[in-house]
Order: sequence, then structure tokens, then C-alpha cells
Amino acid sequence: MDKIVKEIHSFLWPWNGGGAPFPIVEFEKMASLNGNSEPSSVATSPDSYDSVVLGGTFDRLHDGHRQFLKAAAIVAVHRIVVGVCDGPMLTNKQYSNLIEPIEQRMKQVEDYIKSVKPDLVVQVEAIVDPYGPSIIDDKLDAIIVSKETLPGGLSVNRKRTERGLSQLKLEVVDLVPEESSGEKLSSTALRKLEAEKLEKTHTES
Repeated sequence: MDKIVKEIHSFLWPWNGGGAPFPIVEFEKMASLNGNSEPSSVATSPDSYDSVVLGGTFDRLHDGHRQFLKAAAIVAVHRIVVGVCDGPMLTNKQYSNLIEPIEQRMKQVEDYIKSVKPDLVVQVEAIVDPYGPSIIDDKLDAIIVSKETLPGGLSVNRKRTERGLSQLKLEVVDLVPEESSGEKLSSTALRKLEAEKLEKTHTES
């Protein structure tokens, strides 16, 4: 599929403790699973921020994750900080018993980012709350979120305001749709498939 990128500029005006509005640049794209489509933005040029942060579970690293991580790497100049969910952050996830070990997920994230942009300083941390380093690191410039996790990004900025830290620019990246159904890729869906296979194998045995 040819790459189709549509850029939408908008400003969101949530409550932010009396501060300025949070600027948002949103990437929208259509992409297949063949990996040929890559995130892109005209307004937010490559190497726009010295340090960026993002977070997620990153279980069974798939094309949606790679798109998300690549978008962050593209706009980062020097450092990328990634919080990888662990412990209590996994409790309410479906099929949580099938989530890959934290060490494996962290290594996959770091290896992929290094494959995209080898010179970046990659700081991968296990996080046990929704914020991790995003609300204590005063050297961060931007936070990378999906449409689904945008409220979390806004919450990060509120927490930073409360702590006297600067607001982070918000970069919103659309996730890759699953080719056959048009639904977005999901680690939960992948774990469900694995659970069904395990159940079938158990039943047959």
C-alpha cells in the first residue's frame, strides 16, 4: 500500500493549572502490516526535540509498537526515555499471565530504537505507575502518545505543573490498523490468540 500521510494541526485547551494551551501535532496515516509505511510529519521536523518520553506495555512487539517507537525516534535529537509497564500496571490487562517478561520487553524496545537511530541515548525503565520518569525528569521536551493515551499525556502535564516542571509538547501518533479487519493492532488480541491455541492444545491432549 502506498504511504498516505495526512497532517492535522490543532490546539487542545484542557485545564492545565492556569498555564498555556498544550500544542498538539497529530500524525494520521493508513498503513498495512508490510512495514513499508512510516510515520511522518511536515510541521514537526526530524530532530525537533532534544529529549522525548513515551510509555507502554510493549508486549509482543508488533508493527503498531514499531510505528510508535519510530515516530518518537524520528523527532528526538539526543535522548529517548521509554517507560515499560510492570507489576501493578499489568494486573488489569487481559491475559496478563501471558505478557512477556519485563526484561525481554525492555530489550526489544531498546534494540528496535537503536536499529532506527543508533546514535540516540535510549533510556528504558520499568514503571509501576502511569507516570514513571515523565513527571520527574526536567530535561524532557515532548511526550509521544497515541489517540487512546492522549488523556494520559495531559495528566502528565498537569502533574509536571504541580511539581513546577515545564510542560511537554504532545505528539499524537495514530496506530497501525490490522490489514484484514481495519482494527488497530493490539497485544491483547495477540495474547488472546495464544490463549486460544493453548486451550485448544490442552483440550486435544
